[in-house]
Amino acid sequence: MAMTDYIRPLEINGLRGRMLYMPAPKNKKRNVLLIYGHHSSLERMYGIAEDMNQYGSVTMPDLPGFGGMDSFYKIGMKPTIDNLADYLAAVIKLRYKGKKVTIAGMSLGFVIATRMLQKYPEMTKKVDLLLSVVGLCHHDDFTFTRSRYLFYRYASAFFSTRATAAFFHNVCLSPFILRLVYSRMHNAKSKFANLSEADKKRTMDFEVYLWRCNDVRTYMSTTISLLTLDNCTTRVNLPVEHISVSKDQYFNHAFVEQHMRVIFTDFTDNLAVMDTHAPSIIADKQAAHNLIPKRLRTLLARTSS
Repeated sequence: MAMTDYIRPLEINGLRGRMLYMPAPKNKKRNVLLIYGHHSSLERMYGIAEDMNQYGSVTMPDLPGFGGMDSFYKIGMKPTIDNLADYLAAVIKLRYKGKKVTIAGMSLGFVIATRMLQKYPEMTKKVDLLLSVVGLCHHDDFTFTRSRYLFYRYASAFFSTRATAAFFHNVCLSPFILRLVYSRMHNAKSKFANLSEADKKRTMDFEVYLWRCNDVRTYMSTTISLLTLDNCTTRVNLPVEHISVSKDQYFNHAFVEQHMRVIFTDFTDNLAVMDTHAPSIIADKQAAHNLIPKRLRTLLARTSS
């Protein structure tokens, strides 16, 4: 089946978006809730969803302001981590009544899932497995230099207003400008390294879509939230299975573990051997396979809801 066959409309609290739902294979009872990260969409995560589908059903909802979904600004709210956590709790209550759920949060998605479990501790009883897919808990987890950190922090603040966000979307994110400069930028270079010319074109085409489908104000506001994040104030009564990446260009593994041990009852690291923080944005099921280490696959296959 094509990806479009699994996508259905989603509306929560007046916000309209999409949701990907892949039914469980025969005799598989696990229910996986996959929460994508910051620079993402259903399309970007489809290869990962396909891979996880072998262990059970996979549900992946849009996040407000991402993937083309309406932003919180439409209903007079701000895209804070707390509001995103409330949204995620609403999704779980809607989709998993009387059911256990495996939560797999990628990067920002794990931040939101953590805050949701902190705000709604009763939700921990519904979770049979909590996966951090290159997740973080604190702003100190980033490996940015001080100058780069400050640049991202204040550039995000500048472009988080209505007027400056409109300029950023219509000028800086115009397809012409993106195709001209994006592949040369610091954080994008690794995405285009060692690609064939055909894959470079596919990657750039998808980056144009990805940057333009996300709401700029939401993107900038959540960037500030990540750069000032501290989720280490409230315990969560669950162990966490964490996936770290061998050549992660964003996070310090030791700091991530330190902060997760503050929050969760136990911590297990599962190392994925990859050259970048996440699979390529055009990764299919086979290309995304290396993100989930063998030990974790055994756990996913053995434990059912």
